[in-house]
Amino acid sequence: MVNNQKSVTAIFSALADPTRRRILLRLSKSGEGPVAALAKPFRVSPPAISRHLRVLEKARLIDRRREGRVHVIRARTAGLKPAQDWMANFAAGWAFSFDTLDELLRKEKKNEA
Repeated sequence: MVNNQKSVTAIFSALADPTRRRILLRLSKSGEGPVAALAKPFRVSPPAISRHLRVLEKARLIDRRREGRVHVIRARTAGLKPAQDWMANFAAGWAFSFDTLDELLRKEKKNEA
């Protein structure tokens, strides 16, 4: 459970930055690409892009491989799963709470009538 919480925290932290979200969006459209091509549309320095990629890699949202001197980045399809599972559990708890509240309000309304 603790390890999963660390994973979810890393994912949400990585997704908190708009540049990283745009990098993931580009990867979702292209599948994969070299770092230089991914960095091209962003007005940030190469070291800044590298830092963004390290954050995404630490959150396990991307994979990196080397082809000679070129680093190729690919989005991990399963990378968002821990966060999706967390949100699903959270939403289920809310739905249960709202269902319980709705039932309580119906009973009160019935008792008033």
